[in-house]
Amino acid sequence: MDPTANKSSPLLVPGAVAAQKQAASAPLSSSYENQWLAPEEKQRGTSPASSRGSSDTKQSKASSEAGSPQIAQQNQNQNQQQQQQPPRKSQKDMTKAERRALQEQQRLAKQGRVAAGLPKSAKKAAEIESTNKKAQQPQQQLEKQTQQSTADDKQKKKARASKTDQNEVPWLMHLDSPKKPETSTNKDLHPAVLALGLYFSEHKIVGSNARCVAMLETFSKVIEDHRPPADATFARNIQKHLDPHIAYLLGTRPMSLSMRECIRWLKKEISDIVEEDPPLSDDEARSRLIEAIEHFIRERITMADQLIVQNGLQKIQDGEVILTYGKSSVVESLLLETKRKGIDFKVIIVDSRPLLEGKHLLRRLAAAGVDCSYYLLSSVYVALRSVTKVIMGAHALLNNGAVYSRVGTAMVAMAARDKQIPVMICCETYKFVNRTQVDSLVLNEIGNPDELVDTKPVYNSCHQTHPTPTESALSSWREQPNLRLLNLLYDVTPSKYITLVVTEVGLIPCTSAPVIWREYNEEFGKRK
Repeated sequence: MDPTANKSSPLLVPGAVAAQKQAASAPLSSSYENQWLAPEEKQRGTSPASSRGSSDTKQSKASSEAGSPQIAQQNQNQNQQQQQQPPRKSQKDMTKAERRALQEQQRLAKQGRVAAGLPKSAKKAAEIESTNKKAQQPQQQLEKQTQQSTADDKQKKKARASKTDQNEVPWLMHLDSPKKPETSTNKDLHPAVLALGLYFSEHKIVGSNARCVAMLETFSKVIEDHRPPADATFARNIQKHLDPHIAYLLGTRPMSLSMRECIRWLKKEISDIVEEDPPLSDDEARSRLIEAIEHFIRERITMADQLIVQNGLQKIQDGEVILTYGKSSVVESLLLETKRKGIDFKVIIVDSRPLLEGKHLLRRLAAAGVDCSYYLLSSVYVALRSVTKVIMGAHALLNNGAVYSRVGTAMVAMAARDKQIPVMICCETYKFVNRTQVDSLVLNEIGNPDELVDTKPVYNSCHQTHPTPTESALSSWREQPNLRLLNLLYDVTPSKYITLVVTEVGLIPCTSAPVIWREYNEEFGKRK
């Protein structure tokens, strides 16, 4: 027997020695704590301190997991995916139906790789796809940068447009505002048409006759250089070829009414060539269309101006004082021919900003020896004191007898009617249009408003306290939200202010314009 087995401890607690041995084997707990261990805990060999230590460890893990919610969420997602995805069976454990389904899936995947131009092997296909993705990344970044720059440019354009719109007249927003032609986006057009659009937009070619002749001659070059595709004829393809050129000219500057009539006539000529039986060859159709354009310019413009000059000479006598407004090519020819005939007369030229076309007429008449005077439109009543006759040009003669011409024509005609001075309008019959207009607001053209403020600064010696200006007073007018400038280019003169119209068919009242238009349409087979 063990001599210590029956001995009691100093505290008379039986089994104290065994408890001390347990305490020696459990260094994390004290002897006092081990005395009160539950029987279950004694069997497991745990103590409250160790359980507390494990619980502290669990709490620290939980707190660390709570401190990083993203990691916890990722772990949770991975656990869910692992639970959702059942473990993949080996082919030995699969049934015959499962093996057949797997083989069918692999066969379809292989066909998809072959159709996409990839190798049959899944491993090689994955390597090629990863390589392509790496190569596409710089291109995608470049495309994103390009899209971003394009979006920024659009936003800037919208900002500029909104800033420009605040200075536009709200009740004339339906009229086209001036804009610069975009030649970079129209590289497929004929170079002569691109150059003509620039001339029109910059007002290098002005006047209805000059614009019509320049447009028809340019179209003649386009027709001469055009070669249709192999599966189409010239007569049926030329209309499709001319449409983008016409649209480009219309986009650079709104066409005058006379130019629209010329385009309508040209399309009618093309349709007549298409309807020819037997059909014309490409060279025959091309030469016929070019000859028709040359004939139109010669008969309806050049020779018509000569006949207008002959008819207008009947109304000019010695001692006449003739007032004209702006610059008209046919009026200029009439005045120069009157000088060559030896008739003694004087000319008063009334002009207006911003184009100041009258200066060009003044220079030519003065060079020919004609006695001239020059006035601005604001002093038209002063100029009319000694005038015996008013002769002006026109851009179009409307169906109701009204004259559509350079802005200011109506003011001069009304002032002359107030002074009981006859008003003569020189106009070719190709400018007669089947259109009725009673005001200048429904159809018109808006010029660049900056031309109204583009003036040189003037030093006024009477105001010595003010320094010499370095720029125009309205140079920053677009920054004023309540300031709007309007630069209309045309106006409408009612028929009651027009005495007669001088045409190549004679002297007629302006109310006979629809009759002349109808007769010409019947004669040339252009009834619309």
